[in-house]
Amino acid sequence: MERRIVAQLLASMDELQSNIDATDEVDRIARCRRHVCVIGATNRPDGMDAALRRAGRFDREIMLGIPDEAARERILRVQATKLRLSGDLDLREIAKKTPGYVGADLSALAKEAAASAVTRIFRKLEDKEEGKDEAMTDISTGPTVGGDARLATGRLADPRPLTEDELGDLAITMDDFSLALTRVQPSAQREGFTTTPNVTWDDVGSLTEVREELKFSIAEPIAHPERFQAMGLNISTGVLLYGPPGCGKTLVAKATANEAMANFISIKGPELLNKYVGESERAVRTLFQRARSASPCVLFFDEMDSLAPRRGSGGDNTSAERVVNQLLTEMDGLEARNATFLIAATNRPDMIDPAMLRPGRLDKLLYVPLPPPDGRAAILKTLTRKTPIANDVNIDAIALSHSCEGFSGADLASLVREACVAALKMITIDATPRVTAAHFEEAFTKVQPSVSKADHARYDELRRKLRRERGTINKAHSSASIEDLAGPPKKSLRDPDEDDEPELATNKRARG
Repeated sequence: MERRIVAQLLASMDELQSNIDATDEVDRIARCRRHVCVIGATNRPDGMDAALRRAGRFDREIMLGIPDEAARERILRVQATKLRLSGDLDLREIAKKTPGYVGADLSALAKEAAASAVTRIFRKLEDKEEGKDEAMTDISTGPTVGGDARLATGRLADPRPLTEDELGDLAITMDDFSLALTRVQPSAQREGFTTTPNVTWDDVGSLTEVREELKFSIAEPIAHPERFQAMGLNISTGVLLYGPPGCGKTLVAKATANEAMANFISIKGPELLNKYVGESERAVRTLFQRARSASPCVLFFDEMDSLAPRRGSGGDNTSAERVVNQLLTEMDGLEARNATFLIAATNRPDMIDPAMLRPGRLDKLLYVPLPPPDGRAAILKTLTRKTPIANDVNIDAIALSHSCEGFSGADLASLVREACVAALKMITIDATPRVTAAHFEEAFTKVQPSVSKADHARYDELRRKLRRERGTINKAHSSASIEDLAGPPKKSLRDPDEDDEPELATNKRARG
């Protein structure tokens, strides 16, 4: 049935084209008055028959993407002509808070805000009438059952128009739009997007240096793009977060998107892989297209090493190599990224194809280490914000203890969870559960560091290797000419690129 309909549609469109190609000029002018223009609309252009998209049929395609901030502001101003707005309402601020909203969503948002304003006015009038009724009620009679119901029924049965004085305060305020934002879901979210996450930096509890780097790489370009454009800088950038597992790389990406008030799309590496030829590449193209249409958007790739492994490493890896090539094409900016920011996370940066780490792609590498003692204390305080803690528990002492050394953020979360479980096992029916120091001691017997000392040393060495390869920190090259003038360098007892932490740990072991 569908094939016959498509065949008939193709024949009819070809017939229209043959009528347009009339050779006689007079005949062509006469036919212009009855010229037929065929316009089609679809949400799935790839689902159409390819013959319909040939020249002479639907030969012009116009993509109506998700509006950006400026377009959303213009749409809101058109909607505002029909509404009664308060004087302090800022439509530009509303446009900033509505990434991913299309025209229909903004129309629904305006209607919901108007309904909220009307409800607010009616509640004020009801409160005034209830106050008058209470003043006129005899105290000795007391309340009657069903009085409110009869009052409401009377209003419905005998409605009256509101006066100009009662309508004086009827105006849509910023609070009405804020309430409407919680009720109107953007179309982007219904199509699979994860809009601005509800994770904040307060939930991270540590990683201050990483936060500052991400702030100036992603949050600031979104908040103040004109400053970066004035300096001739490209506001879109790519960041690779690497480090031991369980250190909060995913949490950091979500907190960054929340701070920047941007859309957030999270993709795990294997989700884009498909056994059929060409399907993985199409999934990558579709992903970047959706991210560009919902800008500003943070595109987060988790387990990047499984999605973009090194090419030419041998074996039957042609499918992964095609995905890498498609990713490189999208990252190179053949089409403008349009305020699309890339964040990738991995535990094995050495397994990622080196072409991914070149400038213009994932050009900023940020190491997410195991938390130091003060970082562990901040994370524990964040994890125990909603946990009833006894007075004998000292969070700072727990974080500084030898038993907590080498714990990642995930290990600390597991520690708090085990302590809470131990507290629940020991409570009685009437007692209020509280986590004590004894419960934390019991939890330490069940939770061990997930990153061994050998793995920690390997990650530190990998970080120094990446720094040397990229030349981000290379003191030897910057001071080479001075050393040549001063003579041969003195023999050093250790590598200048090494951190102080391994040496301190070695001294501690030696003293032990």
